[in-house]
Parts: sequence; C-alpha cells; structure tokens
Amino acid sequence: MADKVVIAGGTGFLGRHVAAHLAGLGHEVVVLARHRPAREPAGRFVGWDARTLGPWVEELDGAAALINLAGRTVDCVKTPDHCDEILRSRVESTLVLGRALEQADDPPETWVQMSTAHIYGDPPETVCDEDSPTGYGLAPFVGRAWEDALAQAAPDAVRTVVLRTSFVLGHDGGAVPRMVRLVRWGLGGTIGSGRQGISWIHVDDVARIIRRAIEDDTMRGTYVVSAPNPVSQAEFMRALRRALGMPIGLPAREWMVRLGAPLLMRTDPELVLYGRYVIPRRLLREGFEFRFAELEPALAEIAGHFRRK
Repeated sequence: MADKVVIAGGTGFLGRHVAAHLAGLGHEVVVLARHRPAREPAGRFVGWDARTLGPWVEELDGAAALINLAGRTVDCVKTPDHCDEILRSRVESTLVLGRALEQADDPPETWVQMSTAHIYGDPPETVCDEDSPTGYGLAPFVGRAWEDALAQAAPDAVRTVVLRTSFVLGHDGGAVPRMVRLVRWGLGGTIGSGRQGISWIHVDDVARIIRRAIEDDTMRGTYVVSAPNPVSQAEFMRALRRALGMPIGLPAREWMVRLGAPLLMRTDPELVLYGRYVIPRRLLREGFEFRFAELEPALAEIAGHFRRK
C-alpha cells in the first residue's frame, strides 16, 4: 500500500500542486481543508476547521508525513481584522496539528511546515540565507510566531522541516495571473524604484522540494525555498514582458501604487513596493537540482499556458 501523506491546507494554489505531485508518485493523499473546493483535489478531502480537534485526527494515524500549508492569504488589504486572521490561521492550525499528533497511536515520522522568506523583512540590498537574522514588521512577526508554534507543537520524535518559501510562480494561482493581466494591459513596468528584490521559485520546484523533505530523513530544520537567482522588480517585469511578447510596460510611481493597490486591486501596496533577495544555501549545499534555476525558462513555461488559453 502506498504511503499516506496528509496535507493541511491542501486546496489552495500550492496545495493543489503538491497534492497532484505526490498522488502522481503513488502516495495516498489526504487533504484537510475548511471547505470542499469547486475543483476536487488530487486526493481524499477531509474537512477541518484548523482550530479544534475532530474526526480528521484519525487521518494522521499511519501516515508517513504531515505537510502543513494552512494559512490565510497575505494578498489582501492589511486591515486589523485581516492581520489577525493571517496570524491566527497559521499559529492555531500548527498548534492543533501538534495536539492531534499527540493523540495518534502511529503518528507521522515527518512534519513539513510552510513558513515564509518574508521573515527576513525587506532589506534593500542584503542577500539573506538560513543564517541571516529575521526582519522587522508584520510579516517577520508572523513568520517567527508561525515557526515558534511548530517548535512548541511538534512531538520530539517527529522530524520537522521548515520551508521559508519565496514568491511561488505558476500559471493557475497566486499572483502571476494578475500580473499577466497587467502586462497585457500595458501596465507591467517598473514599480517604485524597481530595485526591490524579487526572490521567486516555480511551483514545480516547491513540490519537488517537499517530496525530498518527506523522503530524505537527513533534511531537518530550516531551509530557504527559493530559486538561486533572485532579481530586481524591474528585471522581473522585463522578463515577464518578454515571455508574453509585450514590448512596453508603463511604470508606476510609489504614490500611484499606494493609492491604486488597495482601491483597485484590493491588496497591500507594500507587497510590490518592497522585497528581498534570498538564496537557498542549504538546498544548494545538499545537492538539490532546481528544474527552474533561472527566471527566463520559468516564465517561458508559465507563459506557454496563457498562450494556449
């Protein structure tokens, strides 16, 4: 019988890809989510509220691994209510998973935990890796609380792998489809100074890293999950325009973004006005081979899906 893998928060953009990748390898995939998605996941759906124990706890018995991707999207206007939800959805889901593992007769040996590369804050030029100090602001605060919750919740016998993940690229979710629309409207130019860092990774490589974290019992602790070649925002948008065959992209001043992002896009302007450069030193040192190490091929693969639409 194939190994069972439980994915908490497995119906979002990243969760769908991870579930499909693992199911394609023959794993029995169980997806924990608050609501049954319109598109059936590549696995068995089980409902949970990400806060309290329930019948879903039984799914952890006999599982080979637990993957926790649960958390409210940060692609929103940062109202006090949204900030509270962003924090609580990550911390509470992690804590209740720990309580569930304590009740399991045969708990998973491995817990792969999502975290964020935004934990390093928004240093203008500093290149960060696993040994770099964390930053200042909401996202670093949430990231530290998220990782602290794992340290508190995980039983001693469970191997934990923390993935500080950067901007995930894919054609069917996340921020990329919205960026493609802006480029096609001629608005995909430099934002603000254009020097802010964009650390990125293709969704296929994230799924492959998670698979490795499950299978390789030497992987422990914290990893930066990002392609090894971060770029500036201006470079990223030039590459995206080339991939989509759009020769021009009008720039946006900082004041325009601060006004337009919350009013028109219903998102936080600082998501695009600030950024960071991170390097996956541990993955490189341990021999992980990225399928998409360079930005141009990653965007070319994604653009191909939009040309077929």
